[in-house]
Amino acid sequence: MKTLIKNIEIVDAEGLRSGKVLIEDGKIKKVYKEKGVVRAAYDKEIDGEGHVLMPGFIDMHCHLRDPGYEYKETMETGMKAALKGGFTSLVAMANTKPIIDNAEILNKNLNKATELNLCKLIQVSAVTKNFSEEELVDFEALRTLTNVFSNDGVSILNEDTMVKGLKASAENDFILLTHCDPETALVKRDVGLLESYGGHLHVCHISKKDTLEVIRMAKEKGLDITCEVTPHHLFASAMEYRVNPPFRTYPDRRSLIEGIKDGMIDMCGTDHAPHSEEDKQNGAPGINNFEMAFSMYYTVFNQNKIGLEKLSEMLSYAPAKRMGLKTGLVKERYPADLVLVDLNWEGKINPKDFISKSRNNPFGGETLKGKVLMTMVKGNIKYDDNGSAL
Repeated sequence: MKTLIKNIEIVDAEGLRSGKVLIEDGKIKKVYKEKGVVRAAYDKEIDGEGHVLMPGFIDMHCHLRDPGYEYKETMETGMKAALKGGFTSLVAMANTKPIIDNAEILNKNLNKATELNLCKLIQVSAVTKNFSEEELVDFEALRTLTNVFSNDGVSILNEDTMVKGLKASAENDFILLTHCDPETALVKRDVGLLESYGGHLHVCHISKKDTLEVIRMAKEKGLDITCEVTPHHLFASAMEYRVNPPFRTYPDRRSLIEGIKDGMIDMCGTDHAPHSEEDKQNGAPGINNFEMAFSMYYTVFNQNKIGLEKLSEMLSYAPAKRMGLKTGLVKERYPADLVLVDLNWEGKINPKDFISKSRNNPFGGETLKGKVLMTMVKGNIKYDDNGSAL
């Protein structure tokens, strides 16, 4: 099966250009210049109508709630929501029920994702068994199934456990993702441990200026550390709506935007955390983000004159590079994980329109720019704006 996408602006971390893209057997076969002649035969043609084609988004941080909390979200509803938001690969956290802390449970989720045939799943394993303080998982056995480990949702407060986790990340070549609460203090501690013991560290959902400064100093020392920022922490400040970490001050939010401009913040992570209405009313922290993340990011980037190439880098190329994936660019021989977006679209958020099983989002009525029109995984349309792909 060969598909040609024509009449598009192509944007990725390497720049912007007009052209056409030929897809064959799930991969990008050829990228043509705007006036390039397509001599190859193809089976299907998609007219991009002048819109922007980007590499599929990789969510470095989300919660699918499956298994155990399917009343909040199932893997299927979460992935369909993610596809609506342009996400083709998901790094899903381990705070399920049971916690994903062994190869049997982790492999079961990978098999479920394969059967659904929606998004690509990078299933995170816990660092400790049942998120305990000291009992580590079998890193060697789990490493054959994943290269991402995290106790996200629970901070690793035990320093000795964190040291062992960092050492294991170096020995077994995986990325250790940290959920830091209190944020700046734990990031400072972890940076010190990283400097002393080595390892591969990624800091989730940073929200404070002081945290960013700690990460800046770590990078200046050449430590292997990356970090992410959520759409809601970039979009708003000082809101009472409960998320973890909380909405911060306006100066904190401005520092995050500056951190994107100067390259200190590496990538985006939605921290998609669906909840039932009852759980949210009872104080559960979290926000439903998949379906509006691109629009929120693009709105902030556009307002602050940050190029779309930078957003593509943070949504696609940087997480792919961090995890060792050959994806995240619109490039020949790369997977045809692609997103078509309308940058001229402007509209209001309506959580009632979410595909996700949950509706916990405080931004209903806010006006955003930019919309996902179509999402492809391995050359197959998994979402289109009129809903026919669902």
